[in-house]
Amino acid sequence: MTEELIGTQHIIKINLPGGIVAAGDLLGILNSAEKAGVETVSLGNRQQLYLLVNDQQLEDLEHEFLIADVEYELDSDLWPNIISSYVSEDIFSVSNWLREGVYKDILDGFDFKPKLKINLADNNQTFIPFFTGNLNFIASRISNFWHLHIRFPKTNIFYAWPSLIYTEDIAELSKLIEQDIFTSKDLFYDKEQIEGNVLFKKISALKRFITQTPDEALSLPDFQLPYYEGFNKYGNKYWLGIYNRNEQYTVKFLKDICSTCLQTRVGQIYTTPWKSLIIKDINPEDRKSWNWILAKNRVNVRHASNELNWQLEDLCEYGLKLKQHLVRQFDLVDLRTFKLSFAIKVNPKTGLFGSVIIKKQERVEIDQQDKFDILYTRDFNPNSKDFVIYEQNVNYEGLSASLIGLCDYFYDLQTDGDLFTTPEHVEAEKEEQVTYVHQCKNCFTVYDSIYGDAINNISPATTFDLLPETYCCPTCDSSKSDFIEVDKNTLAHYST
Repeated sequence: MTEELIGTQHIIKINLPGGIVAAGDLLGILNSAEKAGVETVSLGNRQQLYLLVNDQQLEDLEHEFLIADVEYELDSDLWPNIISSYVSEDIFSVSNWLREGVYKDILDGFDFKPKLKINLADNNQTFIPFFTGNLNFIASRISNFWHLHIRFPKTNIFYAWPSLIYTEDIAELSKLIEQDIFTSKDLFYDKEQIEGNVLFKKISALKRFITQTPDEALSLPDFQLPYYEGFNKYGNKYWLGIYNRNEQYTVKFLKDICSTCLQTRVGQIYTTPWKSLIIKDINPEDRKSWNWILAKNRVNVRHASNELNWQLEDLCEYGLKLKQHLVRQFDLVDLRTFKLSFAIKVNPKTGLFGSVIIKKQERVEIDQQDKFDILYTRDFNPNSKDFVIYEQNVNYEGLSASLIGLCDYFYDLQTDGDLFTTPEHVEAEKEEQVTYVHQCKNCFTVYDSIYGDAINNISPATTFDLLPETYCCPTCDSSKSDFIEVDKNTLAHYST
């Protein structure tokens, strides 16, 4: 939790599995909050709900939640919310097979409260992060089968599960993996080196699941954050996206939303990792009612895109103020940030989703000025697991200039350094160039000499032939001989 929350303030966290909540259930939570004197609530990066309360409010709220049978955590986050891309279905992506019923079957299958972060993501959307969880299930192209990428707790070590996971096995497999990780912390928890194959063999010995051998490497879409605010038409209905720049929503406003949902037969409300709300299935004849709710509560929509593409730590006042400062600076120069997303890390252990990372350094002395490191992800894809340092020790006043320079660098790369070259010409030039990288044939991890391998202390610009013979895959520990040479242009996306 953030250092700003001191004194008599307490944090109530309510998980909304999959980012889905029935309008009636949310209304019950809000009624309890209102009775306890709570006026505002916040959303979290993992699609959960937060309430900040003082001692007196806490006593009343716990009483109301007991009556309403509401599950919550007090000043802790022992059970992270399960996040899903269910919110994006039909409005930002259309899957070949992943539908509402599949998500709900998976969520209903969890008969325990996971301690590990679990992500359920469709492979053709870019609204929900793929790899911010510990257990990252990503839909494959084969109906009802999922890729699994594990990020071991308290590490940045990833392991690609060798086989695809069947939909009905996700909950039970998650339970077994979690049990094994926490009972074998000496092997799988907060370690510099972890053998993912050891975990795979242990789980496989416990139970046989329905599996499928992947016929191709996981391919992720090119990142593009959809505009998620305002009224938008899809099919013969509308969806409404609501974002508040201070990341808080009044209880009164949310109660109006729930009541309008119930009156217009909209069953569910969705939360997003961008700390916004989405309401689907709005009939054209009900749009006036929704406009009235927005006007009544003085809620604005259609914020600038460069204000919507930010990830901040939950309930972090420092990060919010820094974001607002940087957005103002971006507006002054009318900065283009299309296809980029930004994350501000105040807590070094926080895992956030972003193609550009602004990382606050820890202070050594009390009177030391704040300094920041700026990093970006491989290919500027926020779903990449690799980070490249752009600039270090940047002071507060210099942050905006450095970020503007990084954005310029990104667009130079997009246009091959020639801002007047047409996209068609650029593509033609790219097709004529063949760039080779080396890919692990077991888990499909790619070694690209441009980036090196930070996990194995291999510096950028180290060609594959110069790697030591003892070099091992950072994901599955396969030997150097298990890497094969492939044309980089044939890889839609890759990450290590």
